[in-house]
Amino acid sequence: MAAILFTTILALSALYLPQPLLPFLSVEFGIARETAALLTTIAFIPLSLAPLFYGALLETISARRMLRLAVLLLAVTEGLMFVVEPFAWLMVIRLLQGLLIPAMLTSLMTYTSQVTAKNDMARAMAWYIAATILGGFAGRALSGLIASLLHWRFSFLLLGFGLLVAWFWLGRIADAGSVKVARPNLKAVGKVLADPMVRTAYAMVFCFFLAFAAMMNYLPFRLTELSPNADEFRIGLAYSGYLMGIVVSLNAVRIHQRFGGAERVMVGGLVFFVIALLVMTVPQVAALVGGMFLLCGASFLTHATATGYLNRHISQHKGVVNGLYVAFYYGGGAVGSYLPGYAYRGFGWGGFITVLIVVVLIALLLAVRLSRLAAILRTEQNAVAL
Repeated sequence: MAAILFTTILALSALYLPQPLLPFLSVEFGIARETAALLTTIAFIPLSLAPLFYGALLETISARRMLRLAVLLLAVTEGLMFVVEPFAWLMVIRLLQGLLIPAMLTSLMTYTSQVTAKNDMARAMAWYIAATILGGFAGRALSGLIASLLHWRFSFLLLGFGLLVAWFWLGRIADAGSVKVARPNLKAVGKVLADPMVRTAYAMVFCFFLAFAAMMNYLPFRLTELSPNADEFRIGLAYSGYLMGIVVSLNAVRIHQRFGGAERVMVGGLVFFVIALLVMTVPQVAALVGGMFLLCGASFLTHATATGYLNRHISQHKGVVNGLYVAFYYGGGAVGSYLPGYAYRGFGWGGFITVLIVVVLIALLLAVRLSRLAAILRTEQNAVAL
């Protein structure tokens, strides 16, 4: 599992590496901040669509083979980010990366679920989520540090070397069967989506990650507004709240047991998400950074809970379940990393936060509905048992 977790960290680092650099890329290339933000958005778009089309492209392929191919190609694209000059070409490369990362993430999730016993599923998914969180933080923090010491392009070069290490390491792991994400037939997709609990969970995930992605993408611009000393390194460190996400993800099972189950934990996580957004309306760097800890803890607790919950609830078609989860999750990210920027431009930071609170409240209502559906299902199962 060490190779899987290491690869997961690098995949998420690749996805989020440009974020601390966005204000400086906006200045260097003379573009609007919404345009600069597209470096993240354009990578999210394939992440949300790929699970629906990978079957036609990949058929059924072993997990190790698909991972190694995607990792090697991603390493090549990181090298291209180091040498390509026009911003338009950077966008093209980021689109290619967005096509490769979902192949990695969906197969990594499915591999984890395949090699894990059902009773340990929640714990295994918590470790997987912790690796994604560490990757998101490491990509941002290290890119900010390297950019402040050398140049922003060296961040991509270093990540490319790390991906080559992962490519060699993945060659040493055993296969755990084929990954069938890519060809989830319509019947299997329809069967998964026919479950009202699954549909509700996916809609909730879409909404809360929309708000989370928006905050992560526009946080650097807010920091540069509040502090003239906000360079790449300091912006990268502002994402330290991600570390709180690791803590809550690894303790997700204990939290579920203490607070009465996964449904209650998801409701509670989204309540704290709203509180974090309110804290971040205070026009001080300390409030912004402090709010990040609360926001990341709430978001990743909900995320870790939702993934484990769905994999326990659905025992079949795990490739389809996880592929659709990735699609809804990053579909929200694609919308959130771009469109809320117009609220920021037109109505300022307060208007931006208001939009995000509305979206998270919708997610909260969906979490409450999920809790009620789960209660009805348990009642029906108990009646059948009697």
